[in-house]
Amino acid sequence: MEKGMRLNKYLAHAGVASRRKADELIREGLVKVNGKVIREMGHRVQPEDKVSYEGRLLRPEKKVYVLLNKPKDFISSVKDEKGRKTVMDLVRKATHERIYPVGRLDRNTTGLLLLTNDGDLAKKLSHPSHKVSKVYLAKLDRPLLQEDFERILKGIALEEGVAKVDELAFPEPSDKTQVGIELHIGWNRVVRRIFEELGYKVKNLDRVLFAGLTKKNLPRGKWRHLSEQEVLHLKHFN
Repeated sequence: MEKGMRLNKYLAHAGVASRRKADELIREGLVKVNGKVIREMGHRVQPEDKVSYEGRLLRPEKKVYVLLNKPKDFISSVKDEKGRKTVMDLVRKATHERIYPVGRLDRNTTGLLLLTNDGDLAKKLSHPSHKVSKVYLAKLDRPLLQEDFERILKGIALEEGVAKVDELAFPEPSDKTQVGIELHIGWNRVVRRIFEELGYKVKNLDRVLFAGLTKKNLPRGKWRHLSEQEVLHLKHFN
């Protein structure tokens, strides 16, 4: 296995440009490694190398992984044109690096949200082929009937296709208004729409598990950095 990081990836990690754009900058002779102009696309940067772009010394961004237990009324985006509160307001003190949410939780959905500057991992966790498991706890406006329970397990037809769930359960058997639902599809508002399709209204929706990460010891509105072990798990879980 070749050592070092490809030059275009190094530039992307340093926040200069996307990998594709970085290739153009390299081709134009705007990038130097150890004081020498490099035009070779596949050039690999070693840990001791000094890389500069237009005379400015670069350093790749430190990878940051922040897990947030999102409260209601916060938008899962970096900024909001309407001036509403975003999750970035909650994690402002977590890091100096530019991080962004992986996927989304709608404004009224609470629970686990991962924020990172690791584009490769974000892409992996968001891509349907990796079947990242998510578990939600839904509070309904009325008890879920057994026939509807079974219909959900068979799959509910929505505009994107049939919404398949991996598991459905009542965490408190005596309370059929609380339903645990596990699925890996990432369609917009999919959990709410599954229940709405059957005539139920979701009063509260909380994501309690995301890609093996849980809310243990993480109060609502608080965040924490992932451990090295957790990051390794996310990178190699599939």
